[in-house]
Amino acid sequence: MDALEAIKERRSIRSYEDREVEEEKLTQVLDAGRLAPSAGNRQEWKFVVVRDKELRGQLVEAASGQQFVGEAPVVIVPCAVDHDHVMSCGHPSFLVDVAIAIDHMTLAARELGLGTCWIGAFDQQKVKDILGIPASVEVVELLPLGYPTSWPGPRPRRSLDEVVCYDRWAD
Repeated sequence: MDALEAIKERRSIRSYEDREVEEEKLTQVLDAGRLAPSAGNRQEWKFVVVRDKELRGQLVEAASGQQFVGEAPVVIVPCAVDHDHVMSCGHPSFLVDVAIAIDHMTLAARELGLGTCWIGAFDQQKVKDILGIPASVEVVELLPLGYPTSWPGPRPRRSLDEVVCYDRWAD
């Protein structure tokens, strides 16, 4: 599968098989995140890999009761260990950089036949308490990972004409 095909085929998966993710595949997914670009090559991320069933169950509570978080055999918790850097455009770099790393992981997962789902609905302090993450670290997302029970069809997307303008802003 090439990159464009992985982009077209990626879906948010909310139902996982009761099947472990092979170590080799997990390593490939994590390595895809590690290889992502970052502002000034800061690489301010750290990925907490949660496989323990009890901990995953606790993460369900921290994630507003989203049961599929605990059903996935792996939950990757992408964190930012350095979150003070602000790019000259005014945006904090860690949010952009960690998002790029997560996206790399989601596309690698899709290529490997695995599914993921970006989870932003969670209580950051609860996640930190459950996983022993220091107060100085930012939890950016939760990323369940596993074999989907099915691949959903494509969701509607706006056309290029609706989202692209050339040379100047156009409504």
